Amino acid sequence: MGDVVSTHLDEGRRQHIAERTGKVLGEFCRCYKEQYGVALFNSVRYEIEGNGGPQAQLLHRKVPLEDHVIYSGNLFQYIEENKKWRNRFCVVPHNYGLVLYENKLAYERDLPPRVLVNSAGYKILTSVEQYLELVNCSLPGVTPKSGHSPILKCPTDFPLILWHPYARHYYFCVMTGKEQEKWRAVFQDCVRHCNNGISEDSKVEAPAFTDAVRMYRQAKEQYGTWDMLCGNETQVLSNLVMEELLPELRTAIGPRLKGKAQERQRTWIQISDAVYRMVYEQTKAQYDAAMAKCEQERPQMESTIRTDMDQIITSKEHLASKIRAFVLPKAEICVRNHVQPYISSILEALMTPTSQGFAEVREVFFKEVTDMNMNVVNEGGLEKLAEYMEKLSHLAFHPVKMQSCYEKMDQLKLEGLQQRFDVSSTSVFKQRAQIHMRQQMDDAVYTFETLLHQELGKLQGKDDLCKSIQRILERVLKKYDYDSSTVRKKFFREALLQITIPFLLKKLAPTCKGELAKFQELIFEDFARFILVENTYEEVVLQSVMKDIMQAVKEAAVQRKHNLYRDSMVMHNSDPNLHLLGEGVPIDWGEEYSGQPEADPAADKRRRAKQVVSVIQDDEGVLPYEVGTEGLLQPGSPEPREPDPGAPPSSPDGVEEIREALAKESLGDGVAAEERLTNGTDARRESGATEEVAGSVPGDVPPRGLPSEGDGVHCATPASPGAEVPSGAGVHHAAPASPAAGADVPSGAGVHHATPVSPVPASTVPGADVPSGAGVHHATPVSPVPASTVPGADVPSGAGVHRAAPAAPMPASPMPGADVPSGTGVHHAAPASPKPSADVPSEAKVPHATPASPAPTTETPSPSAGTACHQPSDKETGEEVAPLGSQCSPPPPTGTTESGEGVQTEF
Repeated sequence: MGDVVSTHLDEGRRQHIAERTGKVLGEFCRCYKEQYGVALFNSVRYEIEGNGGPQAQLLHRKVPLEDHVIYSGNLFQYIEENKKWRNRFCVVPHNYGLVLYENKLAYERDLPPRVLVNSAGYKILTSVEQYLELVNCSLPGVTPKSGHSPILKCPTDFPLILWHPYARHYYFCVMTGKEQEKWRAVFQDCVRHCNNGISEDSKVEAPAFTDAVRMYRQAKEQYGTWDMLCGNETQVLSNLVMEELLPELRTAIGPRLKGKAQERQRTWIQISDAVYRMVYEQTKAQYDAAMAKCEQERPQMESTIRTDMDQIITSKEHLASKIRAFVLPKAEICVRNHVQPYISSILEALMTPTSQGFAEVREVFFKEVTDMNMNVVNEGGLEKLAEYMEKLSHLAFHPVKMQSCYEKMDQLKLEGLQQRFDVSSTSVFKQRAQIHMRQQMDDAVYTFETLLHQELGKLQGKDDLCKSIQRILERVLKKYDYDSSTVRKKFFREALLQITIPFLLKKLAPTCKGELAKFQELIFEDFARFILVENTYEEVVLQSVMKDIMQAVKEAAVQRKHNLYRDSMVMHNSDPNLHLLGEGVPIDWGEEYSGQPEADPAADKRRRAKQVVSVIQDDEGVLPYEVGTEGLLQPGSPEPREPDPGAPPSSPDGVEEIREALAKESLGDGVAAEERLTNGTDARRESGATEEVAGSVPGDVPPRGLPSEGDGVHCATPASPGAEVPSGAGVHHAAPASPAAGADVPSGAGVHHATPVSPVPASTVPGADVPSGAGVHHATPVSPVPASTVPGADVPSGAGVHRAAPAAPMPASPMPGADVPSGTGVHHAAPASPKPSADVPSEAKVPHATPASPAPTTETPSPSAGTACHQPSDKETGEEVAPLGSQCSPPPPTGTTESGEGVQTEF
């Protein structure tokens, strides 16, 4: 916890926190016990009476992301304990948690992660200024003076900050804007999913919990939506406690904080996080105990409900009629004067962005299926169909492709209506609509693949396949239109109720709430657990406004611009056998149609897990500006291995020094390829690593490049930072020899080295231009002397330069200004690693032909078991680390395949 935090959270303060937490939870658990009986009664009644709502036309997938990883890749994390930036390998599994490992190697070996983050309640910030503004508001009266260094400095222009009002903050950064946008979409998807942490499958516990939270807050005169109703039950209750507890602690501890403004802000964040953890642990224990007690009583309660169902319903209707006679006249006047004039405005504000979002979902689905159809027809074969269907099946969970749909909801603004109806934020409605979009997309995709799978046995050629795909697509789109209309109308009704009901309850409270106690005597004692006066009163208020809401939604359905079906349009089950198909075994396109051999044993299942989104940088390594290269050891782990002689002993700690180091590295002064540490690739670790491809780098911070779709990049390892390979470029390196500075080799020149080539890695020096079509080939054995074209030599088009003796002892790489026009043929037979700033234009082909290195998907034996597995210690990073065994061996290199999104790792 730290000495500073312990000073402010002494034993007396901890005791006070525990007492306040216990008091809040005691009141909540009383509300929960009351609401549990009501929810159980409603659940049993619904089960018996049923519901005549419209039936969904699309199929629903039961387990959407089994054995899949949403995303994985490298980014840089700021470690607060030692104030240094570290490279981390981040994995987003199917449960949308953020799991940070020391590196990719640690993940593949199933070593304990460094950090596990449940992102519920977090906000994703993409600028330090946004973060500083929120931090300054968290501790009033403490604002750094202008000119002073802020609480956080980011070494790149692309930060990603996870901010929480109570819990710890997490700081990340990446090297390019493209990476930032991709990670931002992934993080937002994680937040969206984790915020929806209360399972809707629970028909008793979930409604009992949410109603208990609402009743508790209304008892404190807190009406309206609540932004922190996010996460699982324990997180929501912790937020509920912190909402009351934190202002008290801020008043008591804030004036006692010492140091500069930045230090006081940092200390306060640590104190808040420590308190939040204490509250969370106590909340979990107390809530679990209350849950267990209710579960014990459930069988007896359910038996009473089923036995006396008719009497309970009669008693409740009698109570409702009495309350209605008392409340309804007042409620109708309030609705007519304060709610009815604004319903159409609220509905229009909700409908426009929501309908645009669902229309975008339809467009994205149509485009993906149409593109797949064209590609399958052009390339042919069921294997290609299986490959495309495997990607399509997880389209709904692709954060980047779905981002255009989600962004439509950003237009939602209630403006003046937000203050009138006490709506603290529209984020509740945005996230709910986005979750509906994702579900509808997945239902459409699942229905499409189920129908297509059924048709495959009847097809007899590419023409039939193309027509069937088109016909099934049109069929699914009709079903999507109907289901999306139903979902949107339900969403509009629920949103209008969420906005108007709290407002009405607050308006009616002074005249009605105090009179409700007299209705308690109308309830039989045996039924008191299933009928509550407060709940019945709210149902009466809801009925007073429901008629106006239903009428407004019905009128909106007539407008063509929102593409809604009228209520009179009811699609009966036109495919009686379709829902039976959905009950079958899930389709595995890759295993069923790809013709691949049996899957590897279960031991390799984790490493080869399928991934929904391909990564930008999935390779291994350390920050180019890694702060502090001293070994990080876990307790019980072996001693660190000696660093390479050429590696720098340490790295600067400050942001300015980090940027200077970045600038020096981008210049590449005398740095060998194996010594360069990147955001993904460490050539000394990957046994199959043979090549790095680099491109031009603007500025002093080398960005992380990514081959664009269509690139012909064949490497044993992914591209190094800064690599920018234009579309269509086929990059194949086979040896480290290339023209020297100033050498002009016109089009058609064939440069062939017949002498042994130096094993020193060749790299393209900044400024070297390799025009379109240049082919670089070396076909001779390795030699200790590097070959190089003499500076200034002009070789005319078509000239063949043959060397029969060792060349001058200089590095085999093009020097600045070397122009190698189109058509030149230069053959290499050993690894080459171009340095940043090298421009490799479109159509340039540089083949990699290193026989000693395995193919991308080839298994390579691991080194001996005596290889030390190096892990950082918790003393330096301040993070909890489990002890590891003393010996471990590196795994074989993972395969990489190209995709439209980048380089995809197959674990």
